[in-house]
Amino acid sequence: MRIPFIKMHGLGNDFVVLDAREQALPAISSRVAAALADRNTGIGCDQLILLEPSENADLKMRIFNADGGEVEACGNATRAVALLHGSEGTIETAGGMLAVSPGEGGASVDMGEPRFDWDAIPLAYPMDTLSMPVSWEMLENPGAVNVGNPHVIAFADNTDAVPLDRLGPEIEKDPLFPERVNVNVATVESRNRIRLRVWERGAGLTRACGTGACATAVHAIRRKLVDSPVTVALPGGELEIAWQPGGKIRMTGPATEAFRGTFEWDDYA
Repeated sequence: MRIPFIKMHGLGNDFVVLDAREQALPAISSRVAAALADRNTGIGCDQLILLEPSENADLKMRIFNADGGEVEACGNATRAVALLHGSEGTIETAGGMLAVSPGEGGASVDMGEPRFDWDAIPLAYPMDTLSMPVSWEMLENPGAVNVGNPHVIAFADNTDAVPLDRLGPEIEKDPLFPERVNVNVATVESRNRIRLRVWERGAGLTRACGTGACATAVHAIRRKLVDSPVTVALPGGELEIAWQPGGKIRMTGPATEAFRGTFEWDDYA
């Protein structure tokens, strides 16, 4: 059975999109997702995106990281799917319902309200998520935010000088985070600009992370370091994040379709 796919990216964070809205596909296991995501022997991507019908929204989006694990949210993928949808609508995800508005070369996404309670992140035990009494080498007193998936955010004088390729996997799998965590290291450059690098849970270092940009902007606003809206500059490009305390997060940025193709299902099943 040959299966069509769409290769897309948001600021270099790339996806293989499978559309099962009109014709069901065989079940996607973590092994199949990881095989398709493999850049040497598969199609190659940071996340595999599966689109399905939804009873509560215009469509349902399921997200599998490159290691095959299914996760709750992906901001960059949401913009890409909004571009495919082609009009304002709602997307059901494991992390909640998202409202999208496609625009010229990208989309604006209502990412919902952030959560800050320790058990909503979740953390292994209670603590203040605004300034956590923990550290990993030079990364001290980070914060934690759930924006549909869990994030920890630390500020540094120079994010590029932090060995995130080494610290990222250590922090991701720290027992403090029972569901593992996405690791964000940020440098505040002005009241309206943040530079950010992200180690994504199950994917590693990526050129961009939409939910990471949202979580980092929200945390910086809570710490009174920046004002909304704030530009978050990632290695792959920039996103604009707007949020007011008590409100929902609005993320705006580009998304691109790279190419379309097909693959033989039995080669990966």
